[in-house]
Amino acid sequence: MANPMQISRKIANQLLHWAQCSPDREICGLLAGINNQPTRCYRVKNVAENPQQRFLLDPAGQIDAMRSIREQHEQLLAIFHSHPHAPAQPSATDLEYALYPDVLNLIISLNTKGLLEMRGFIINNKIAEEVTLTLIE
Repeated sequence: MANPMQISRKIANQLLHWAQCSPDREICGLLAGINNQPTRCYRVKNVAENPQQRFLLDPAGQIDAMRSIREQHEQLLAIFHSHPHAPAQPSATDLEYALYPDVLNLIISLNTKGLLEMRGFIINNKIAEEVTLTLIE
């Protein structure tokens, strides 16, 4: 089983807020931190042809975010995206295009009644293993 991840309430709220502000399009970006502790979110524009159902990180935005992560002496911990109309679990597309087997895939679902759901997965060879997420202050 993959190592659990603790996420501060502040970072979780930021991710959930971004997802809520885009109820019809998937949001996406990178989560960085130090010692497996997330410290910063980098929102990256979704340039997918069909952003209602999938995400594709804007290449220039991803490069800028990775440069900032390096300059801040952080590590890339997760790639996040939202599912406006689907559960917080990897879709067939998510499994197919997951290219970082050591990086958490955080999925935020708006497909719940009045609640937001966020789950994390390590995806390796198209197989998803759920990672326990714990909220901390």
